[in-house]
Parts: sequence; structure tokens; C-alpha cells
Amino acid sequence: MASLPSIEFVAKDAPAKGVLVVLAGKDAGLAASAGDAVRSLVSRAAGVARFKGKHLATLDVLAPADVDADRLLVVGTHADKPLTDEDWLKLGGVIASKTKGAPEVTIRCERADGDVSAAEAAMLAAGASLRAYDFDLYKTKSSRKNGDDEPKVASKIALAVADIAAAKDAYTVQEAIAAGTMLARDLVNEPANVLGPVEFADRIAALSQQGIDVEILGEAELRALKMDALLGVAQGSPRPPRLAIMRWNGGPDDEAPIAFVGKGVVFDTGGISIKPAGSMDEMKGDMGGAAAVVGVMRALAGRSAKVNAIGIVGLVENSVDGNAQRPGDIVTAMSGTTIEVLNTDAEGRLVLADALWYCQDRFKPKFMVNLATLTGAIIVALGNQHAGLFSNNDELSDRLLAAGIGTGEKVWRLPLAPEYDKMIEGKFADIKNIGGGRAAGAITAAQFLQRFVNDVPWAHLDVAGTAMGSPANEYNQSWASGFGVRLLDRLVSDHYQAG
Repeated sequence: MASLPSIEFVAKDAPAKGVLVVLAGKDAGLAASAGDAVRSLVSRAAGVARFKGKHLATLDVLAPADVDADRLLVVGTHADKPLTDEDWLKLGGVIASKTKGAPEVTIRCERADGDVSAAEAAMLAAGASLRAYDFDLYKTKSSRKNGDDEPKVASKIALAVADIAAAKDAYTVQEAIAAGTMLARDLVNEPANVLGPVEFADRIAALSQQGIDVEILGEAELRALKMDALLGVAQGSPRPPRLAIMRWNGGPDDEAPIAFVGKGVVFDTGGISIKPAGSMDEMKGDMGGAAAVVGVMRALAGRSAKVNAIGIVGLVENSVDGNAQRPGDIVTAMSGTTIEVLNTDAEGRLVLADALWYCQDRFKPKFMVNLATLTGAIIVALGNQHAGLFSNNDELSDRLLAAGIGTGEKVWRLPLAPEYDKMIEGKFADIKNIGGGRAAGAITAAQFLQRFVNDVPWAHLDVAGTAMGSPANEYNQSWASGFGVRLLDRLVSDHYQAG
């Protein structure tokens, strides 16, 4: 795995080491404290390069004269609107990209209009760490780019800030969120031969070191709970299913928890309704929802969030053999609802049906948010820029929409309605696991899930287009994005944690 840069916060007037990074505003304007030599050099170089200080634009000066640094990197911060948290993440990612391989980097966290705040500096640092992430665990030295181990980013990044203590405190929070995001990326990027249901559960069990209470239910316990919807998906694989329950108890003892539920299909062949061969390798990522749940639980624990939170993930492999579930089979979910399985490739909703029912029945949460790489239909509708949002509760939906805008992990609400619910009524059972053909595929999947939430405030996030294979950006160059961790952490921090 690529090494992450060490991050430290130093005084504003600390001497620069290695690469000096300064932040430019409109027309390449710099803070007065940048000094006459730097300001003069940047003014001349900006004129030649037509650098105007636009957000994320860069100007690079090697061996700058009369400047106590090996190299000067000027990064633009000027924009028509105030910079958002994601803008600061992007800024950190750009700096990390432009300074890769440097032993040391010093970033002057000051602009022409004043100091960069502690929170902004922390986001900038987190963006640099997220950009450094690279899942190269299985690459030998000879197959890496250029055949060597050149660092992807700088080894050491020092941020010169006005308030060191405040910046460190802010970064403690952002570092935990970044760690949760990168954990989610790791899980999605792992090949299925390495990360089966048992191995996934083992990685979750390791979160006990973070203060998370972990409980793993095996096949016998799932049968005792009558989770036949989940078990039916798993029956074609020799790898046994697991249900993992994570509990972070950071709030008052008598306070009801919030809950996150994830689909964890570690590999999805489609079962007997087998998928075409093209891109089937990407179905190792069909546990992106579960990965996000694990990641957000890691983030909440890492920053000691004052909230009681539950994370539940159903872990199965949807495979093909003589014992695999058949189209036309009828299973009974934990809730007692009977389900006609018309397509074995609509398996994630079966896993979530039992996981959601179990969650609301046992823990009585304030709300449930489930995440799942559930349908190709959501990619047809929204592409890779937004996750699909479905909810039975307007307040929860509005809060998720706002958290998406704030973090850049955007969601878009789609409808739920009785007219769509009729499309999943079964012929031989209570309901069927697919709707009527290709129409409204993402919606009918959500309508199916709604049958198992029992009127608890609930939201379903279809992350099929955003958890994996989404467009790379300044702070993520990985196939797996970790989508959902920052979104849900923001939801919690804005509305549900004490203090």
C-alpha cells in the first residue's frame, strides 16, 4: 500500500523546508506576510504564465531566487463563491499531487484576505492524505510505474497555521473521517478471493481495537433467526454467510441509537440468472454499501463522536452451483413476508430485507439509513455523480441532501409511491424481488426494501454508480471511492450527536 504523508502543524512564521506552497487569491495576490521576495517572484512568473489565482490552478517555480526553499508552488484559491469543505479537500489533493516525491513540504495557510481557519487547514491536510491513497498491495516492484517505489506524494507535510492547537484538534476529526474513507476503499478494492464473508467479518472484528463493540452471527444463528431471504442468496456458495453488528456507544446510555445498514455481497455472479462476462470482475465491489457502513463506524469511533450508533452488514457471496437458489423459488424473510425470487441477480434486496428487519426489531433506532450497490438502473438515471436517495421521511431526506451538498458526496431523491409498490406484488407469494421489466428498476428495488422497515424513519442510498468506478477527482484516484463515509459522518455531526 502507498504510504501516507506525515502531517504536522507549525507556527505561521516557521522556516520553510523543501517545497514552499503559498496560496494565491484573485490576480495572484498573496498575503503580505509572504515577503517581498516571494511576492515579487510570483508577480513576475504569474504575468508570464497568465496565472490569475483561479481555484486549483498552479504555478511552479524551481530553485526560486532569494527564497529560502528548493521550490515554490503557488496554488490558486480564488472562486466566485466561498470555498466549501470539499473545495479545501480538493486543494489538499492538488498540493499532494504537485509535490509528490518531495521529502518535505511547507504550506503557508494564509491568503491575501487573512488566515486560513483551523477547520480549513484540517480539511486541506485530509485532502492530501486522501489523494495519497493507492491500492497497490498486490503489485510487485517490477510492475509499478517506472519500476520503482517513488512516493505518490510528499513524505512530510507541514502546515504553517495561526493556531496550532485548534488546527490539531480539527485534524483529529478529519483524520478519523479520512481513515474511515480509506478503510472503505480498501474493502471495496480487495479481490473476492481474499475478502469473502468470513474474512470481511474478521476485519470488522478488528474494529474492537477502536472501541467498537462487534458481534458476528454465523449461519446457525441466522437460521435460528429465520433469515431465509439472506440465507437463500448464500446457499450457492461454499463460503458461509455472516451478519456483523457494530455498536459505538458515545451518547447517553438511555438514548436510542441511529443505525446504518449495508449490503455486503462480496462477489455477485448473478446466481443462476448469471451476469454477462463483461465487467463481471467489478462485482467484487458489490459490497460497497457494507464497506461504507464499516467506514463510517470507524470514523465515528476515531473522532469519539457523542452518539450511539449501530452498523449492521449482511455478508454473502452470490455464486452458482447445484445448490444455488433458483428463479421461481419462494423464501420467507425474517419478518414473515414471503418472497418470490424471480431473478437471482436481484439478490442485494434479499440480504437487506433481513438485515433491516433485524435492525429495527432489535435496536429500535431513531432512523435507519441503508447503503447498497443495488441497481444498474440508478446509473442509467443518475450516472456516476449522484447516489439515488429514497426515503419515507422528509426530514431525514432533507438532511441527507444537505450533507451531500456539504461534503460533495451528492444524492438525489427519487419517488416512492403506492403505484410503484403494486409492481412488486407477487403471483405466488406476498411480493416478488423484481418489478415489471426494465421500468423503474431502482424505484421498485426501494419499494421492496420499504416493506421491511416497519415505519421506522428510513432512507435507502443506491450507491451503484458512486461507490466504485466513479470519476476520479483531486482527492481520490482510486477505483473504490469510499462514498458514503463523509456523507453519513456529516449527517451525524450536523444533527444527531450530543454537544
